[in-house]
Amino acid sequence: MYVTNSTQDIRKGISEKETYLLSTLAKEGKTIIDLKDITRVTGASYGYAKVMANRLRNKKWLIPITNGRYLISPLSAGAESEYTEHEFVIASELAKKSSYYIAYWSALNHYGYTEQTPFTVFVATTCRIPNIKIHGVNYKFVTINKTKFFSTKNQMIGRQKIIISDKEKTIVDALDHPEYCGGIEEVAKCLWSAKDDISFEKIIKYAKKIQNSTVIKRLGYLTDVLELDVPSGLYKQMHSLIGSGRSWLDPHLTTTENKKKKSSNMKWKLFVNVSAESILEAKSTT
Repeated sequence: MYVTNSTQDIRKGISEKETYLLSTLAKEGKTIIDLKDITRVTGASYGYAKVMANRLRNKKWLIPITNGRYLISPLSAGAESEYTEHEFVIASELAKKSSYYIAYWSALNHYGYTEQTPFTVFVATTCRIPNIKIHGVNYKFVTINKTKFFSTKNQMIGRQKIIISDKEKTIVDALDHPEYCGGIEEVAKCLWSAKDDISFEKIIKYAKKIQNSTVIKRLGYLTDVLELDVPSGLYKQMHSLIGSGRSWLDPHLTTTENKKKKSSNMKWKLFVNVSAESILEAKSTT
């Protein structure tokens, strides 16, 4: 059973109906619920479901995360109900009404390509979702075009399924938006760390698919600076795809002072606003 006879010694006691609700949801593997779950399990009206949820919240058996959604706090959370579900599970719940995937710095960390643990969970979505902070964790939802929504996979976190970008798409997304990954220097570290674990052929294929030549430019530049072992045929293909316009190496670092320090890389059509020396540090820090 989800609730034992020692419940009253741990947190405020709950009724038989509340016990049935929590134990049933636990058997279903539910950790995040909404009012529809309460009405489904108990047969109560929507109005009474709100009353039950409020009572369980006051008794610290439910922790509110957004309006109408709650995190079930298990016995293992202790007397103070200090508990939170894995951040990716909460993120997937927040984004469940949209197509989504765990992305950017969060996905890089998941695959072990960065030692940095971001304080923000980054989620790519096809619908606009407001950012939110829950239990000290920031959740940032980045709205992307549907043409960029591909190459995701299911991943189990405990008993919960979440959706995350695959390894190559994670790298492409990082090159597309370094600002969501700690900047281009951090992306360089991740690329160096991932170099033996990813397919450069897939990366170039994905970069072409999102129709952003800047991704190829940044990849080409980092390939040169880090001296990555990219097959000559793919390397030539990269250079043929960059177009004539110029892009910023790190779009986040475009202040007036930073612009004055920029140099131009004609080969990859980039305004280089980060030193090659700082990029090269990727080899010594991973």
